[in-house]
Amino acid sequence: MRAPGFTGGTLDRADRVRHEPALLAAAEADPRARLLVLHGLDPELDEADRLVWTSLGAAPGERLFLGFDEGVPLFAAAPPHGQVFPGIRSPALFAMLDRFHAQDAALYAAARSLVDWHSRHGYCAVCATPTAIFRAGWGRSCPNCHAEHFPRVDPVVIMLAERGDKVLLGRQPPWPQGRYSALAGFLEVGESIEEAVRREIFEEAGVRVGAVRYVASQPWPFPPR
Repeated sequence: MRAPGFTGGTLDRADRVRHEPALLAAAEADPRARLLVLHGLDPELDEADRLVWTSLGAAPGERLFLGFDEGVPLFAAAPPHGQVFPGIRSPALFAMLDRFHAQDAALYAAARSLVDWHSRHGYCAVCATPTAIFRAGWGRSCPNCHAEHFPRVDPVVIMLAERGDKVLLGRQPPWPQGRYSALAGFLEVGESIEEAVRREIFEEAGVRVGAVRYVASQPWPFPPR
């Protein structure tokens, strides 16, 4: 079976660095350290369809520590406070998805999810005070009520309803002719994966399904807005 998209990464997330300022400072001072080039939330690919990286000094401001890849410290630039990215995926990103190397796709998924989360969670959900980055970018803390906030994950089900040798696909009116997709939807609170599969297929296609077979998992870096 082909590996699901955004999986296959080799990143050492190095949780210990997130908790030790001295280790983080050493990673930032490493002359090999690299910063992911992002245009908004979209990556840049070179002629070999690999992610483009630059030096840490190329982008002022706070950085988010992604981890180590073969010992090289990797970072993404934190968005300026108050910057919110558009809620739609750009056509340029769609054109890149089938060009990614597996390792790069996994790296990009982590970076995009983290940068996007920071852009939308600059204020404390408890007292509305502006929050500050901590744990090397893997959390935000409130200086007023001391609440700590961490990147959320958004579980999604993506499924094919089978009947004999046929599968159920869907499409959206704006899509180009000939494009179809498996049905998908976000899990709701208090819902199992199997229950979400049945609910989403019925909501989107009016079809009741029986047994649900789990196949694989993948990260999904495109949260609902």
